[in-house]
Amino acid sequence: MLKVKKIGILGAGKSGIAAANLAVKLGYEVFISDSEKKRFVKNLNAKVVKEFGGHSDEILNSDIIIKSPGICGDIDILKKAKKKKIKILSDLEFSLNNSKYKKIIAITGTNGKTTTTDLTAKIIKSAYKDSIVTGNIGFPLSDKALKTTKNTIITMELSSYQLEDTPEFRPDISVLLNVTPDHLEHHKTMANYIKAKENVFVNQKQKDFAIINYDDKICRKLADKTKAKVIFFSRGFLKKGVFYDNGNVIIKIDKEVKIKPKINIVGMHNVENILAAAAAAYCAGVAPAIIEKVISSYKGVEHRIEYVRSVGGVAYYNDSKSTNVDSARVALESFDKNILLIMGGRDKGAPYTPLKKLIKDRVKTIYLVGESAGKIRKDLPLSCCENCGDIQTAVKKISAAAKSGDVVLFSPACASFDQFNNFEERGQKFKKLVKAL
Repeated sequence: MLKVKKIGILGAGKSGIAAANLAVKLGYEVFISDSEKKRFVKNLNAKVVKEFGGHSDEILNSDIIIKSPGICGDIDILKKAKKKKIKILSDLEFSLNNSKYKKIIAITGTNGKTTTTDLTAKIIKSAYKDSIVTGNIGFPLSDKALKTTKNTIITMELSSYQLEDTPEFRPDISVLLNVTPDHLEHHKTMANYIKAKENVFVNQKQKDFAIINYDDKICRKLADKTKAKVIFFSRGFLKKGVFYDNGNVIIKIDKEVKIKPKINIVGMHNVENILAAAAAAYCAGVAPAIIEKVISSYKGVEHRIEYVRSVGGVAYYNDSKSTNVDSARVALESFDKNILLIMGGRDKGAPYTPLKKLIKDRVKTIYLVGESAGKIRKDLPLSCCENCGDIQTAVKKISAAAKSGDVVLFSPACASFDQFNNFEERGQKFKKLVKAL
């Protein structure tokens, strides 16, 4: 007989549904609660009892509550649960408790997580057939937890939402790419956001590896928070670590190894992502020749400075995954000049002023869309702003104004939820419009 009989799930999104289905397979009674009235639920086990449009006290009859990432820990129903001393777990912690594995590689950072995780997972898969990629990329771990084995290597992309609820999490290899302001509407302060990111390595032991961006001042400072063996990576020379030198990736950990991969993805930020992936794979025991081969064949991830097509000498790039100011900065730094920039969406609380110089030096015109247009115009009081309202209008105006040699960059610097369900839907809309030109 299970000591825990009833499990409550807060949030009926992708990870919540996966956790609910796993709990049913494990023999628990499961109740799922979602705040949205009209939530399209797909593939939820018929045995799960569900409610929508708010969280009733019914969930307080649970022995354990599994909180989906993104739900604030201070909502009323969770306050009541804490008063009743009901154990609250993240979906990640619940799935890991019911998984088997040989190693966990956990990757986080404000930007570059998906590209780095995708590339790392492809390298790992080339060397170890029993491997999966999960977290914010691929599928929730709960979907595959019961199929894992003692030889499985799990590569996971983790957001600050997931990490804030896993204070006991301990991967074998952690990767911290960068830390810049993001999700402040959720975390409230930068200090809270940084503390969530720290959870990727604070519990690691001396035999573990923490791969950290030396070029990011916050990351470099956070290196003191872990007991793991710190492996720095950098665009510039390092006496020890992983760095980039004239087209070569130099790995100086236990010995010096040089690989010279062909790099197919745009921007120096992607060099950082490649360095981090190479370091993680090397620490996981992958041979340098395999690392070089996979990097050389890697074409990147959809919606990340993704080349769409050229029309009349004008190149169009889809960077819909740019959901914060720093990711837009990275995209702008990838092109020298003649940029026609589409920006806007749902504001996330950070100022747009850090983009002012880059826009002045490289951007011909900004085409503003979405809810944040007014704030962007206020933060960037430039004569080159045009209000468009939506992407369709922006693309129409751009197609009439663009000249051969221009670069059209759709890098919103905002969340998508004012006009779209997610950044993927937003990116697909942009690509559809461009392909119809």
